[in-house]
Amino acid sequence: MSSLVVRVALTSLLLLGLTGCPTVDLGQEPPPPGLCRPDIAYYQDVVWVEIIDSPDPELSCVNASGCHQRANGRSALRLITGPALTPSEHTQNYEVVTRFLNCGTPGASSLLTKPISGVDPHGGGDLFGPASATEDLFCGWFQDGC
Repeated sequence: MSSLVVRVALTSLLLLGLTGCPTVDLGQEPPPPGLCRPDIAYYQDVVWVEIIDSPDPELSCVNASGCHQRANGRSALRLITGPALTPSEHTQNYEVVTRFLNCGTPGASSLLTKPISGVDPHGGGDLFGPASATEDLFCGWFQDGC
């Protein structure tokens, strides 16, 4: 009888956890970071501020309803969030983000292809279109662009 109660409780917790983020993108575990290390200052000042933690809550990957928060994220891209990240937290997030980059072909980076419309399926939906200002900001992170 007690094992039934435990199973019901665990199932309830699992279902409750899944309802917190309607856009589940389990995806594959990203490969470990390689040598792709574009400028961390550009990441902090532009990529984080304008793309990942966009001022538009509908486009933010990590706002209250975003699915890429470390605490409750639903994919392999899980990031530390907060109103004022420390340099250490930015570095930790940078390490996670670089796993989703393709420095040989930046335009093929899943950090770009998932949220851009019409490229890769993204559980969070299409966040911006090809040839948009957001894509330009992302491509500006790489010396030769995309």
